[in-house]
Parts: sequence; C-alpha cells; structure tokens
Amino acid sequence: MSDWMWIVAAVVFVVVGPLVGCLLAGIDRKISARMQNRVGPPIRQPLYDVRKFLAKEQVTPNLVQDFYVMCFLLFTIVTGALFFGGMDLLLVIFTLTLSETFLVLAAYSSGSVYSQIGAQRELYVAMAYEPIILLMAICYYLEFGSFAVSDIVESGEMAFVPLLGVFVAFLFGLTMKLRKSPFDLSLSHHAHQDIVRGMATEFSGRTYASLEIAHWYESVMLLGMMVLFFLNGSWTGVVLGVVVAVLAWILEIWIDNGFARMKWQTALKSGWVVGLILGVGNVAVLLLI
Repeated sequence: MSDWMWIVAAVVFVVVGPLVGCLLAGIDRKISARMQNRVGPPIRQPLYDVRKFLAKEQVTPNLVQDFYVMCFLLFTIVTGALFFGGMDLLLVIFTLTLSETFLVLAAYSSGSVYSQIGAQRELYVAMAYEPIILLMAICYYLEFGSFAVSDIVESGEMAFVPLLGVFVAFLFGLTMKLRKSPFDLSLSHHAHQDIVRGMATEFSGRTYASLEIAHWYESVMLLGMMVLFFLNGSWTGVVLGVVVAVLAWILEIWIDNGFARMKWQTALKSGWVVGLILGVGNVAVLLLI
C-alpha cells in the first residue's frame, strides 16, 4: 500500500468511524434486548440519543470537565487515525493511554463521589489490560521486526498463528476496554448494572454526547486491532479479519449479558494472570523460535 492509501484509510476512519460505531452500539442494544426477551429500541437509537444530548442544556460542575472530555474525544480520534494510517503501534498505545487519562481526569474533576469511585475503578481496569496491549505490540515486533502497522500489513504474513497467545489475551482484554460485564466497573453502557452511571454521573448535554461519540470511535479502532491479526496483504485476510471481529463483537455482547460484575480486585488479578500466561508465553515462544 502506498502512503496515500494509508492517509485515505485514516481519513475514512475519521469520517466513517462514528457511523460504524453508532451502528455497532445499536446492534448491541438490539441483541441485548432480544436476549432479555424484549423488543428493544431501533438500531438507530444511539444516534437519536446523541442528537437529544446535543440539544439539551449544558449543565456541568466546572468548565475543566468539559475540556477533559473533549480531549478524550480528540485523542481517541487521533489514536484511531494513527492506527488506520499505518503508524507505529507504540505511538498508538501511548495516545490510547493518554485519551483514557483525560477521561479519568474529567471524572475526578467533577467532585462527585460516584464519578471519583468510577475513575478509580477505571484506573484499576486500565492496569489490567494495558500490559496485554503492550505485550501484543512486543510480539508484533518480534515476529515482523517492526512496530509499524503498515509494515505488518505489507509483510504478506498472517499474524494470527504465531501470535495466537496474545490474540486470545487481547480478546480477553477487549471485554475490559469495551467496558462489558463482568469488567464494566467504572462505566456501564446498559441500565442493568447501574442506576448511577459511574464516571459519567456528572456528564450532560454535549459533554455526554462527546463521550458517546468517543466510544463509537473507540469500538471501531479496537475491532480494527483485532482485524490486524489476519491482514496479510490480500482481500482474503481482510474478509477473514472482519468476520472474526464481528463474531468477537457478538461474543462480547453475550458475555455482557451473561455475567455479573466482578470486584475490581478480581478483574485486576485476572488481567495480569491472562497477560502473564498468554502474553509473556507468546513472547517466550517467539524468542525461542
């Protein structure tokens, strides 16, 4: 792929990403409702909700909270653009962590006890999945000799088999990053877990809308990371990767509706155990081969 194609891919993510993310969120609600024997809202309901939030009066405890949420949205978009633009995975991980930091700061700045507890839980969960993502990048480097997404895609080799361990670990961490039960400790996307919505308790109006749009971008980017395991420069790899990503999304919805929330201590321990066994194990295998 030429540099121009990577630039186009990044622009397409920025423009089309929220539309795809909105569709995924609507499908999530629909499937969740069917699993609970309900009709559920229309698939376009997340779009209607965001339009409603944008039209509502802005009520915020302080202006710095709105600034932090906007930074969260901005850096989430930048992270996805860097990834789909074929840039360095380490840079992608850094900006992803930075965007998460702004969200935590926004929750802490509100002064609400519920928001601050949600922010603390978000940090615990981040401590569980961040090592998994970092080990994934290390495995890509050991296998392909580069952290650049463009080099990985253009290598002609499918990473799924040699990176099977970190693939399973990333699938486990995906539940945490998408804030699906049993790891939705800080912010639940559905009403079946919280009356008070964790970090977003004090968010309203366009601030809340920005949070939802950022989650749409984030979902597309994370599924794109899963597709990367199957890209080998051919359309077969693209189709296979997209199919696996869709199946993973459905699996996450099933897990979200089938498991109760666990304690943060258990979430942190499980993330580290999975990361150490599968991630470090995969690194060891690549070093020995």
